[in-house]
Amino acid sequence: MSPTILRVGEYRFFFNSREEPRMHVHIATADGTAKFWLEPIIALADYHNLRSKDLRKIEKLVREYEHEFQKAWQRHFGQ
Repeated sequence: MSPTILRVGEYRFFFNSREEPRMHVHIATADGTAKFWLEPIIALADYHNLRSKDLRKIEKLVREYEHEFQKAWQRHFGQ
């Protein structure tokens, strides 16, 4: 199960239900994917087929919605 947490333009932010316990968010676009850690600091964990420009936009959105992602993570994973 991969619940969608947020959609902003072409970006879909979601979690994978059965994955590592470190808090993070996945992002999907028509062109590729990315994964950002939410702890201990926001950092790019992985990406596929995205340009630097896209990654900067996504990181800005992750920072903007950081608290919402953290709350959604806690609700979803029961922490």
